[in-house]
Amino acid sequence: MLKINTKSLHSLSYGLYVVTSKKDGKYNGQIANTVFQVTSSPATIAVSVNKQNLTHEYIRASGSFTVSVLSKDTPLPFIGRFGFRSGREIDKLEGTNFKIGNSGVPIVLDNALIWLEAKVMKKLDINSHSLFIGEVIDADVLVDGEPMTYAHYRLVKKGVVPKNAPTYMEE
Repeated sequence: MLKINTKSLHSLSYGLYVVTSKKDGKYNGQIANTVFQVTSSPATIAVSVNKQNLTHEYIRASGSFTVSVLSKDTPLPFIGRFGFRSGREIDKLEGTNFKIGNSGVPIVLDNALIWLEAKVMKKLDINSHSLFIGEVIDADVLVDGEPMTYAHYRLVKKGVVPKNAPTYMEE
């Protein structure tokens, strides 16, 4: 069996995003680093979410999700709230500035440059994660700025990678 140098995957480019959804009148969100545009017409995006995450359950239930693109200046405690805490234990949106989108899903505004709202078109099961592919139904630019990259988060802010992230590599 070939041995893969997992450090080679660290050169792939990622951003840092808050992905939110709803279920039974409750809201939840999480940090994601795997969000990308699939097509331009219709505008379609995809997000990879761990099947154990509460946000996964909420996206499956509602058929909708939002993505807030985080600014490079986003503080680590904000990222930690959405990335290292479970919505089963805390209300992640408490004290966070958000609005409700057309689909009823919350859109996080704090530390966000832009946001996208999507309706799920397809879901692909990929081992520990699902890839939700959604048609963008609404979007807006909040402020101009530089988006947070995953490299900036890891190298400059010294952020760590949670075990549920698609980019987690055991040392």
